[in-house]
Amino acid sequence: MQSRLLSFALTAPALALVAALFVYPLGFSLASAFTSAEGVGLANFAKAFELYRTDILFTLVIIAASSALIGAFSIAIGGYITLGSNARAVAILAWLYRWPLFVPFIVAAQCMRTFLAKNGLMNNALVATGVFDAAATQSFLDWRGIIITFVWKQTPFVALMVAGAMAAIDRSGIEAARNLGASRLRILLEIVVPQVRATLMVGLVLSFVTMMSVLSVPLMVSGGAPTMLTVDMAYRINSFGDYGVANALGFISYLMTGAVAWIYMRETMRERGRG
Repeated sequence: MQSRLLSFALTAPALALVAALFVYPLGFSLASAFTSAEGVGLANFAKAFELYRTDILFTLVIIAASSALIGAFSIAIGGYITLGSNARAVAILAWLYRWPLFVPFIVAAQCMRTFLAKNGLMNNALVATGVFDAAATQSFLDWRGIIITFVWKQTPFVALMVAGAMAAIDRSGIEAARNLGASRLRILLEIVVPQVRATLMVGLVLSFVTMMSVLSVPLMVSGGAPTMLTVDMAYRINSFGDYGVANALGFISYLMTGAVAWIYMRETMRERGRG
C-alpha cells in the first residue's frame, strides 16, 4: 500500500501537468468545435469547409509531398552513409546533414525568405555562375518554398533514425549481395530499405504530425492563398475571435494525423502477424 501511495505521489505532478496543459485544452477545443451559436452540431465544420476547403486540400498535398521527399532523401543519405565507399565523403555528409536539427522552424523560415526570394541568395548564386539570366529568375516564396523548408528541416531528423537503423542491421546479406555483383542502389532498395521500413515509417509519421502543427513556415515563406490550416486557425482567432471554426479546423487536422497514425499501426500489426 505504501509503495502504491509513493508511486502515485511521484507521478502526480507529471500527471497534473499533462492534464492541465494537454488533456484540458484538447477537451475544450473538441467541445468548442462542435458548439456554435445554434447549439451543439456541425455548424462550425460546415463554415470551415465553405471557407477553407481549398486550404484543407492544399495542406494535405503539401504535407504529403514533403513527407515523400523527406523519405526519399533520408533513404539516400542513410544509404550512402551505410554503403558509401568514400570515407571522407561519408564523414562530411554525416557531419553536414545534421545541422538543420538545431535550427528552429521560425529561424528556418526567415532564412528561406532570404534564400528563396527573387533577388535572394540562391538566384544570385545561379546568376553569378551563369546558370540563369538575371531576368529569368523567379521567387520561390510560395508552395515550393514551403516544401523546400519542410524537407530541409525534417530530413535530418528522419535520416538520423534511418541511418541508425541501417547501421544496426546484419551486414552479411549486404556482403553476400556485393559478392554476387549487386549494385549499391539495388542493395539499398531491395535489402536495406525493407529491413528499416518500420523505422522509416515512424520518422515520417512524426514528421507529418510536426509539419501539420507549424505556423511560422507557411506564414513567413508563402503568406498568400491558398495557405495551410495553421494560418487559417490563427487568422480566425486573431481577426474574429472565432474559436469554434478554428477548433473545427484543428479537429480536421487531428483527423488527418490520426489517419496517418492508423495506417502506420495497421501496417505494424500486419508485419507482426506475419512474423
